[in-house]
Amino acid sequence: MALFKRPNFLLTQSKKRGVPGGLWTKCESCQELIYNKEWENSLKVCPKCKHHCSLSAPERIRLLVDEGTFEEFDPNLIPSDPLKFRGPKSYPEKVLQDQAMTGLKEAVMTGRGKIEGISTVLAVTDSRFIMGSMGSVVGEKITRAIEKAIEEGLHVIIVSGSGGGARMYEGCLSLMQMAKTSAALAKLSEAGLFFISVLTHPTMAGIMASFASLGDVIVAEPRALLGFTGPRVIKQTIQQELPPGFQTSEFLLAHGMIDGIVERPELKKTIAKFLNYFSWGRR
Repeated sequence: MALFKRPNFLLTQSKKRGVPGGLWTKCESCQELIYNKEWENSLKVCPKCKHHCSLSAPERIRLLVDEGTFEEFDPNLIPSDPLKFRGPKSYPEKVLQDQAMTGLKEAVMTGRGKIEGISTVLAVTDSRFIMGSMGSVVGEKITRAIEKAIEEGLHVIIVSGSGGGARMYEGCLSLMQMAKTSAALAKLSEAGLFFISVLTHPTMAGIMASFASLGDVIVAEPRALLGFTGPRVIKQTIQQELPPGFQTSEFLLAHGMIDGIVERPELKKTIAKFLNYFSWGRR
């Protein structure tokens, strides 16, 4: 008897075992699948193409700060709605949505911690929260952190990863944070303290045009998009072809806009070397 005529044979009884979900991550650059354990061990750097995936603010702090030493500043500051902004979602609705998604109250975490035993003040923006854009609370938290560093005689590190720049929901109150954070950094410099700016993908618009570009030392992760307006808009405006690699970390380094490019696994060690150098004679 032919196989398919056997009375007890049913095609529907033969089922393939599925691959368990949640074990793999697709690289957003090369689209390769990466086993999640390998992904975490590589600090979310693709082992295939070396693309540096964005890290959340808590992940970034765990990467840089000695375990158990981070003390957060102003964790409960939240934004108001000065313009009563209305769009597909109101501003308060958008804030509540991103607070629930990220577990953060705002798009920046600030605090004091140790990096290889050296006390420092740290601020880290989080691109998951309204694209890491700078509203009044983000500017206020960064300014307070800088003022705390001046008070305690500590150097400052700011890790920037904002594709949103100034936050349109707050209008001029957002734009004024560019001047406020820049003025605070000028006072830090007058106090003889140093600011290390770390640029990650993407760092754009008002944040790049203010504190992110003011570091005594500016380093970036590889192939990060860095600039004010995106390359597509610039190309459409000037009606010219842009140079290869325009607005990448490598392009800015070649043109003297940043001081170095540091792979993520080397970032903590590199920052510690700068802090040791800056702190010589102060301890």
